[in-house]
Amino acid sequence: MQDTATHTAISSPPDSRAIADWIRLEGTASVGCRTGRLLLDVFGSPAAIFRAGHAALAAHVPAAQAAALCAPVSAGIARQIERTLAWLSEANRHLLTLHDPGYPPSLRHIPDPPLLLYLHGQRALLSSPMIAVVGSRNASTQGRANAAGFAESLSHAGLCVVSGMALGIDTAAHEGALRGPGSTIAVIGTGADRVYPARNRPLAHRIADEGCILSEYALGTPPVAGNFPRRNRIISGLAAGVLVVEAAAQSGSLITAQMAAEQGREVFALPGSIHSALAKGCHQLIREGAQLVETVDEVLAALRVSPLVRQAAALPVAAGDDVLLAALGHDPVEPDALLARLGLDAGALAGELLALELAGLLERLPDGRVQRVVRAA
Repeated sequence: MQDTATHTAISSPPDSRAIADWIRLEGTASVGCRTGRLLLDVFGSPAAIFRAGHAALAAHVPAAQAAALCAPVSAGIARQIERTLAWLSEANRHLLTLHDPGYPPSLRHIPDPPLLLYLHGQRALLSSPMIAVVGSRNASTQGRANAAGFAESLSHAGLCVVSGMALGIDTAAHEGALRGPGSTIAVIGTGADRVYPARNRPLAHRIADEGCILSEYALGTPPVAGNFPRRNRIISGLAAGVLVVEAAAQSGSLITAQMAAEQGREVFALPGSIHSALAKGCHQLIREGAQLVETVDEVLAALRVSPLVRQAAALPVAAGDDVLLAALGHDPVEPDALLARLGLDAGALAGELLALELAGLLERLPDGRVQRVVRAA
């Protein structure tokens, strides 16, 4: 993927004292994302919140919450701070706060954005245009093949595929996305230092190396049933759209799709057999207004008008538009030939081609080649 320094400012990691204040705020009993955000809006920073005193805090939150914020740092939070600082000392591990310039803008503007994001892997992926691919844990063989195929093609189109690392459709989507330059982000419902389900340990290690594992939960958080539906708002919040591949009538994927719709994202669903229980959720979404899609091109066509994709993809390109357009020429060309001409890596080229496609300057042909589109004068 293209280096984020090219197109977005990312601050250096916060110092240990700042990290301690953020972890203390997030870990204070009864203070959730919304209360934390309210206090941050009023006082400006966690440090200022803890300096404010009971009377100032009680003017904005219930007395019990004010008292909790004024209490000394507990032994449990102190251990969590120490554990986090040790974890951050390892390579490719990051902690983003809500105030960090590198915090994904699309996620920052959902109703209840996480105060903290723990990342293990390639932080630059958070600046990519993203699409979520989700579905049933008990997926069919065809459903897994569809998820992997769509995810791979979307990744080759320059989109980063977001999913939840569950068994079934999520696993297939991550595996497919890793075969393309767009890569993948796994939003998990445990601490970023835990792997669940255990069967996906090899996949988790690969994502940490080539993609990104992301969690809002404190390190060491075990699998808790209620955390998984809650993390779905992050999956949809990061993405410009959500593609549901297979889903039963009561599938958790429908929660993600509902959250996506509420957040103003595109919702896509693959149709299935009327006799398949795993198609009923997708059919329900289609009846409620989701876009029925059968091909990746249909997804890309819808995303071309998405402001979230345009915001991420319409960034300065490393080679420059004129250089890339010149390299394209006017005849169909293989992406591999462009790589040789320009000396870019596959991820950077995929992002630049997507930007040109969204601008209407490039067309993808059915055989995988790309061709420049010349606008009429």
